[in-house]
Amino acid sequence: MGLTLAQSAQAQTEPVAQGALPPSVETSPLSEADPSAAGLLSPATTGLPVTLWKASDPANLAVLIDAVELPVPAMQRLMRTLILAEAEPPAGDARLAFLDGRLEWLTSHGAVEEALALLDITGVDDPRLFAHWVDLSLLLGRSEPVCDKLEVQPRMSSDLSLRVFCTARKGDWERAALILQSARTLGDISGRRAELLTRFLDPEAGDGRALLPPVRPSPLEFRLFEALGEPLPTAPLPLPFAVLDLTGDNGWRTQIEAAERLARAGSLPPNRLLGIYTLRRPAASGGIWDRVKALQDFEAALKRGVPEGAARALVQVWPQMAHARMLSPFADLYAEAIAEVDVNGRAQQMARRARFLTASYEDLSLTLEDDDGREARFLSDIARGLTPEDLPPLPHAEAVAEGFSEGATMPPVLATQLDGGRLGEVILRAMALFASGAEGNGQDLTDAIATFRALGLEDTARRAALELMILDAERALQ
Repeated sequence: MGLTLAQSAQAQTEPVAQGALPPSVETSPLSEADPSAAGLLSPATTGLPVTLWKASDPANLAVLIDAVELPVPAMQRLMRTLILAEAEPPAGDARLAFLDGRLEWLTSHGAVEEALALLDITGVDDPRLFAHWVDLSLLLGRSEPVCDKLEVQPRMSSDLSLRVFCTARKGDWERAALILQSARTLGDISGRRAELLTRFLDPEAGDGRALLPPVRPSPLEFRLFEALGEPLPTAPLPLPFAVLDLTGDNGWRTQIEAAERLARAGSLPPNRLLGIYTLRRPAASGGIWDRVKALQDFEAALKRGVPEGAARALVQVWPQMAHARMLSPFADLYAEAIAEVDVNGRAQQMARRARFLTASYEDLSLTLEDDDGREARFLSDIARGLTPEDLPPLPHAEAVAEGFSEGATMPPVLATQLDGGRLGEVILRAMALFASGAEGNGQDLTDAIATFRALGLEDTARRAALELMILDAERALQ
């Protein structure tokens, strides 16, 4: 039997059903003295207990968090929730190591503001946290607070490169040069970093020789290149550097590309993406400009309110967004508006798929009629947590249907781990199964969906399944 409509609706508001947790997993107050337990999302918000990580091995968690692929937005949202949740660190965790890993994950996925907000809660009076704060602050060009704090608390960092940089920023160039000379003599600063700092202190020292930029520069190296008048382009750099281009200082195209990179990682709100897309009319064509023009034309067609025009514009913009892997943000922005337009044919399929990609997927499922086609009926069943009977020609449809069947159960190894109180680890392992399933391993996909549902992560199970099938179907058309 499938879930009742009441149960189905409840899945939208309760990320984890407390009754699904085994008796050994209990909530308890967080220790205010332990910064490792800090988070931006309270247990009341996430539905997750503060003992989420407590019984797991910290080394296993570190490997899982670093390795898990996030093939659909629902998995990105779930991982972000886990990373930002208030929860005690795993037992045996070396001081702040787990918090250090959480901050590293946020930064590497472009969630710079969230990482800084987490540090606002924990404070930066520990060298490990201070190091994160330094990198994030320098990334955003905020060197003055860093250097002020280092001047007051020099023992917070053993990084002599930072000491040289800040001493020079404070105006004491001779002392900065002395520190650098001593560090080079002792071998504490060498190679490209030593050359960078030398040229930073004396621009004539390079004799006009080009300095090869690093593939993965640190924020300090990035700022040193900038100070030398040789700013590094951010497009080929790791994702955190994309936040620097959101201001548009490096041109509108660069701003759009940075926004799309961050949006694909789930680190940019759709409304901000839209604001960047619509800053002005594109003055060129081809590539990204065709996508921008198609979106602007579609928005204009919606405002005119002529169904035929809106349908034509939708058919034009949809493949553009699919090609750029922007369908989920696009659906968040426009699915509700599209639903008000009377369209048919391919445009109707696009409109339905857009709605199924949003948080209101279940509302749509309750309005469909029996004659709306196999795909619509199948997606509607998944949206309500029911077992589908008729499989449409959608990617992963069979494995997804099996995951929502009455007999689908959590793999025994995960059930054993859950009995041991390792809830967070079980969720991460289910996410790894989902990623494997997205690559074509049907049994892993079925097991992942069954596990999410057994844990009470019903909304995640439904949205992830819908997103995977729809996005892979659209990807196959590209």
